[in-house]
Amino acid sequence: MNNQKLSVVEKVGFGAGDMAINIMIAAMFYFMQYFYTDIFGLKPAHVGTLFLVARLLDAITDPVMGLITDKVKFRGGRFRPWFAYMAIPYGFAVFLLFTTPDFSYNAKLVWAYVTYLFAMLMFTGIAIPYISYIGVLTSDPQERLSANGYRMFFAKIANVAIIASIPTLAALWGDGNPGKGYQLAMGFMAFIGVLLLYFCYFSTHERVEHQVDKKPLSVQFQLLMKNDQWLVLCACCVLGTLGYALRGSVAFYYAIYYLGGTESLAASFTSAGIAASIVSMVASTWITKRFCKVNLFRWSQLLVGVLSVLMFFAVEPGNIFLAFAIYILLSFVVDLHAPIFWSAIAEAVDYGEVKNGKRVSGLAFGGISFCQKAGAGLAGFITGMLLTWFGYQAGENQTELALTGIALMLTIIPGFFHALMGLVMFKYRITDKFYHDMQAKKVV
Repeated sequence: MNNQKLSVVEKVGFGAGDMAINIMIAAMFYFMQYFYTDIFGLKPAHVGTLFLVARLLDAITDPVMGLITDKVKFRGGRFRPWFAYMAIPYGFAVFLLFTTPDFSYNAKLVWAYVTYLFAMLMFTGIAIPYISYIGVLTSDPQERLSANGYRMFFAKIANVAIIASIPTLAALWGDGNPGKGYQLAMGFMAFIGVLLLYFCYFSTHERVEHQVDKKPLSVQFQLLMKNDQWLVLCACCVLGTLGYALRGSVAFYYAIYYLGGTESLAASFTSAGIAASIVSMVASTWITKRFCKVNLFRWSQLLVGVLSVLMFFAVEPGNIFLAFAIYILLSFVVDLHAPIFWSAIAEAVDYGEVKNGKRVSGLAFGGISFCQKAGAGLAGFITGMLLTWFGYQAGENQTELALTGIALMLTIIPGFFHALMGLVMFKYRITDKFYHDMQAKKVV
């Protein structure tokens, strides 16, 4: 039997892959909405609609990519080679995403649709193999949890690097042209992302070989619908991403308009939250060695709901210090669940195999990726519609209604989705003990 222990180098390499992926995720979650409205000049409602349309495309591309990874195996493995093949197209897509030609408004909108949808396709080509990769790196649940701890840690590092540096680099390199500045800054980050993907490719390898059943898509879908634990994770993924993306997409607006800061303050505000999330990754790995990971998932998200309500009522416009303090605490608690969730997917796939007698892997991971992007797309759509409804005007003094709406979108509204996710997790039952018993007895 192959050694299922992962070296530190391999865990770091695995994390490097998520660093590359989070270059685009950071952009989408934290300033894509702001970039489109305040720099490229698109209307919030049009931006929200674009994000929603992209998710309709994902409904097709994510499951298809999952099926491709099930059917296609390269000499270097089933998932790992995709990192090498898709690295350069992925980096080019990020560069195009932040290219802002001086077109008419309608032509700008077309450009945004073409480049954003292309970027989503390239993202799918990397993300589906990557999130599936943990299932073949090792079969040891604790090693999976540890590897995902590294993964989330490095992902958050990428988020901090992007959010903290991009506005500064854009101002430095743009020479008074913010569009050009963002293009050059994100182009530089895209190049780093390509290098990180190659590092992930060369420093890791696939240990576990699963026998993939050659089943029609309809049969695989039916089997997934019988996997109750996978369905719980799907619901959690949509709800959690809704909350996370809503909060992230409005953080720049909140810091600039509600707290009365600059883009630099907005970058510091958002980065402080991500830095707290990095500490959370470490804390989560430590806590789950001593306490039930499923209970940590449940109660941390319920606490997010409480902290969100507290922040809304406690922080008044311009109260920067208190806003930073509560936002840092909130961000820490939010991400206690993250390593648990990403390791749980592989366990839910194993659970489905034991329960139904047939393994569905590619479509299962593709479905989770779709749920994540569906949550992000819905969050983008909701953000665009709410900004319009609250009367937000880019670059202008905001009304009291707009300021209250921005505060709600950072606190209570996303907090509601996180609390609901915590409640849904009471339906999840694959603890470490359950998993080991399941593997030993092969019954559920």
